[in-house]
Amino acid sequence: MSQKDMNQLRHEYSLRTLNENEVKSSPIEQFDYWLREAIESGIPEPNAMTLATSTFNGKPSARVVLLKHYDEKGLSFFTNYESRKAKNILQNPYGALVFFWPELERQVRIEGKIQKTSDAESDRYYSTRPDGSKIGAWASPQSSVIPNRKYLERLLADFEEEFKGKSIKRPPNWGGYILVPTLFEFWQGRPNRLHDRIQYSLINNQWEIERLAP
Repeated sequence: MSQKDMNQLRHEYSLRTLNENEVKSSPIEQFDYWLREAIESGIPEPNAMTLATSTFNGKPSARVVLLKHYDEKGLSFFTNYESRKAKNILQNPYGALVFFWPELERQVRIEGKIQKTSDAESDRYYSTRPDGSKIGAWASPQSSVIPNRKYLERLLADFEEEFKGKSIKRPPNWGGYILVPTLFEFWQGRPNRLHDRIQYSLINNQWEIERLAP
């Protein structure tokens, strides 16, 4: 695609608004309201979020993961504790999340500190997964270099045989993380790129609401 063609990729946003005097006083309540609207609209995987992490010296990386729980304490996801993201979190516990729902012309940005969830919470979520996903957590040496697809399939077959007819317990190197938020930004697309941006900042344990320039 030429640069000219790229420049023509332009979407004009609707007249939907987001006003600071109309949002919820709690950012997690506002997030819950928007996420429910995203779910009800039929958007595929509305809980998909980009997770950005970095090394101790600030080298960033990002990937899409799935939100599995949220409340006033924070937002949780699950992964292999030996993955690249987990190694990043060990080096630098601060991260960021982005939800993008283009059908609703909305984004949510969240920043905060990431920590492991309890073993009990990890066990609780793992127990709800399909057996195939449970075995997949055992089979995949996530983020490691592997020789080919057949290598992964052999690992999967080995663990399927090992757990045949047995309860599939959670791997010790797999579990949850929770991002404890200190900042939320709710972005609503508006015409002429003059978007609405409402920011919640945690100051002295209170959420301060401000409008940002687009």
